[in-house]
Amino acid sequence: MRATKATAALAAVLTAALLGGCSNAPSPDDTGRPGGTASADAKAPARLAVPPAYDGAKGWDESLPWVPENADAPVAVLPGAEGVAVLTVGDAGGFAVRTRAADTGELLWTSAVWKPPLPLEYADKDDIPAVLGVEQDGRKFVVVSAHGTVGKDDLHEGTEVVRLAVFDAADGQATGRKPLREIDVPVTVKADDGGWRVGADGGRVLVAHGEHGRYPGRGATVDLISGKVTTFGHPSGLLKQCEGKSLECGWSRVVAVGPKGPLVGLGQGFGVPGGWFSDAVMPAGAARTYSFGFSDSWNGDVYGVAGGRFLAQWHGTEKNGSDGPTVWSVHEVGSGAPLARMECAYDDFPTVTSQGIYRDYPVVTSPSGRYLAAGPVAFDLERKQGVCLQGDGNRKTIAVGAVADDGAAYGTVVGDTSDRVVARLDLKTATGDAKVLGAGVEVPQHTSVAGSGLFVTRDQNENVLVALRPLR
Repeated sequence: MRATKATAALAAVLTAALLGGCSNAPSPDDTGRPGGTASADAKAPARLAVPPAYDGAKGWDESLPWVPENADAPVAVLPGAEGVAVLTVGDAGGFAVRTRAADTGELLWTSAVWKPPLPLEYADKDDIPAVLGVEQDGRKFVVVSAHGTVGKDDLHEGTEVVRLAVFDAADGQATGRKPLREIDVPVTVKADDGGWRVGADGGRVLVAHGEHGRYPGRGATVDLISGKVTTFGHPSGLLKQCEGKSLECGWSRVVAVGPKGPLVGLGQGFGVPGGWFSDAVMPAGAARTYSFGFSDSWNGDVYGVAGGRFLAQWHGTEKNGSDGPTVWSVHEVGSGAPLARMECAYDDFPTVTSQGIYRDYPVVTSPSGRYLAAGPVAFDLERKQGVCLQGDGNRKTIAVGAVADDGAAYGTVVGDTSDRVVARLDLKTATGDAKVLGAGVEVPQHTSVAGSGLFVTRDQNENVLVALRPLR
């Protein structure tokens, strides 16, 4: 999932939004005054350049003018994809969740105002709370998260935490819905200025902190039903393969948590404690070991996780004294079972400077899970076929940003250009069959939410615009 952050200037942002009259949050008394739920109708669709599969003249919009310029938009798809949840500014310096049906824009439910923990002194103004849709053990939730301090006063320094507010996404009050529980997850390594994330890519909620990038070094998993928090400590102690191997395991991190436990990436090698290790799920063409520094190490690295599956990259078998082409494979998070593999020249192995934290591209999946992609690496898992979209010196690289269930994918052309060029691809073909849609076309954040595409962009006033456009 995307990064979530706290904010030092949060009070100023909220005050400006409230005084400016641009709050979209439900009022506590549910009146029809500006900001109240009775007047919170979705807006008519604005002019938006969308791919031909979507009707740009139909649908609905919602503006979030309170979101700072460089902050990630607090938008999430509800579990089951029946609707969309956004975070709005509430009364008295708090926030509220508002959910709408994706096809009509009709209000489904709104939450009571929720207050995050106190912002840390060093937090950035773009560090704002986030919203996440999660399904666990058949139950559907909306989770709001924020980073800050609790228990701070004149006599106490306070405790740094990531706070989760867990809402029932399906049942409850239509207005003023209160969280089932609030959970404070202790931060054991200072998460300075946004160095934390909350996600559920493996099927269970993972709260990670301590470093910037997609995979911070320390983490805990949260059971949304019981409220139990399980802290992992330093990940290098989780896999038995790491016993006595501080060099090989010094970059360890939990990249996702599934029903069978944490998926631990070592930078080279990965696995689930007590379950399996990467050398048992190695695809064809991958080298058995990889020379690391002055010794051989395990091969393989988890590139990213989405929808209960992970994408791994491997150093290829050495040929004529040099590494073979990079091998990419897709696996189930719980069992490590391989689903597909291919060779592709795109190489994003971690370096000494990145230590496995950063990734060039997020992993995305189609709604059904049949297709999975990350940048120029894409797979049709039903046909067990990969498509490599890495440039070859003449053809430009295309980075996939969204995939539909029919194999239609949307991505941007990577290169030196002032205007972002969007292409449509067909992942049912061996080459992707790319066709340019032009500059300025929006890539959907989700290709099908109750029959509509979800687009998240900025309008002419640089306000976050949440736009739903129906499929034709």
